[in-house]
Amino acid sequence: MIETERLLLRQWQERDLEPFAELNASPEVMRYFPAPLSREESDNLANRFKEIIDTNKGWGFWAVELKATGAFVGTVGLLHQADRFDFSPCTEIGWRLAKPFWHQGIALEAASRALDFAFNQLLLDEVVSFTSVHNTPSESLMKRLGMVKQERFMHPALATSHYLAEHVLYKTTKVSWAQKTKNHSID
Repeated sequence: MIETERLLLRQWQERDLEPFAELNASPEVMRYFPAPLSREESDNLANRFKEIIDTNKGWGFWAVELKATGAFVGTVGLLHQADRFDFSPCTEIGWRLAKPFWHQGIALEAASRALDFAFNQLLLDEVVSFTSVHNTPSESLMKRLGMVKQERFMHPALATSHYLAEHVLYKTTKVSWAQKTKNHSID
């Protein structure tokens, strides 16, 4: 389990499945994904995240909980991508939060802690993030994290004609993250 001022990034629990399914069924939350998920698809994804965290001995896409209330916020975390992309192998950082938790700095707080973990615990040299070119809110968060745009690419899981197929790739390195956190410029 990883802790921030307001959050717990932790292993998935049975009680997370219902709010995660609600989040994944929301057309607004899922607007930059190919489609909202059914309850079964959502549960399968949560179980996959849980298995990855077990396999990795404590890290992956964590369930995020608000410490003050115990509310399930969404998921933030890290995933090793061995061979899925032209820029693989890599470790990706990603996030998906329920709408009531948007615009409160929660994604930034959780993602910042995940990057600290990536660089200081896993000793990674770099971390990437990517999203559809249309997902300006996530791209904005990547920039706030100090990530730098690398390229555009076509997501291999989507037809090239799909509205969401074109993606942007961002990256940060251990050196640039250390400089950013030393300067206390996470805002």
